[in-house]
Amino acid sequence: MSEKTMIQFEQVSKAYGEKTVVDDIDFEIKSGEFITILGTSGSGKTTLLKMINKLIEPTSGKIFFAGQDIEQMDSVSLRRQIGYVVQQIGLFPHMTVAENIATVPKLLGWDKARIENRVKELLDLVQLPMADYGNRYPSELSGGQQQRIGVARALAADPDVMLFDEPFGAIDAITRNDLQGELQAIHQKLNQKTFVFITHDIYEAFKLGTRVIIMDNGKICQFDTPENIIKNPGNDFVRKLIETAKQQEQLWEASYD
Repeated sequence: MSEKTMIQFEQVSKAYGEKTVVDDIDFEIKSGEFITILGTSGSGKTTLLKMINKLIEPTSGKIFFAGQDIEQMDSVSLRRQIGYVVQQIGLFPHMTVAENIATVPKLLGWDKARIENRVKELLDLVQLPMADYGNRYPSELSGGQQQRIGVARALAADPDVMLFDEPFGAIDAITRNDLQGELQAIHQKLNQKTFVFITHDIYEAFKLGTRVIIMDNGKICQFDTPENIIKNPGNDFVRKLIETAKQQEQLWEASYD
């Protein structure tokens, strides 16, 4: 894995009036990592994510993208280097699957052949072949298929970084498990792309993340590999999170053994 730092936060805070939602945080994400951000509602994880692509501006501190201070970067130029996938996928209902994926390449002025090749390549990547799915409309797809198209659309302009804000939160458990596996496979195939993925599900966070950021009340409680977090919880909040997950697992085993 490259040692290039892709995203860096230095003493970053975000406050709305008297309420501080992100509180003096520092961290680095290397190129090619799959980082998951885990925390309860209101812990600051979505605010943190949206500060990476300047959808939210920090109150204080500095954020760097590939070594550049994002305050000095044009917002449109920055966002073209970052794919963004949310829970409400927001596919354009009047456009076909292929047209949805082609949206950003068209805005960037790619020629027709290049766009067609990219759309086909991405549909193969998310296992929805062009011949079967390219001319369908979003309403003709399942929730899981729509989410895969959302991922493909976010990857269309070949961004360096992909941000995911609870993308599987509204999907049933079986489909969600399948999508997690597919997303891991996509990350491995794309090699040096950096993924940052928000979830409130500890199993999802630990399954997907090469490293996990655990947040509570606007602070980072721990940022480490899943293995190290389980072995050495950083504080009482992390310890309680892991204990709760273990108790749920024991309850499941006791009920169905």
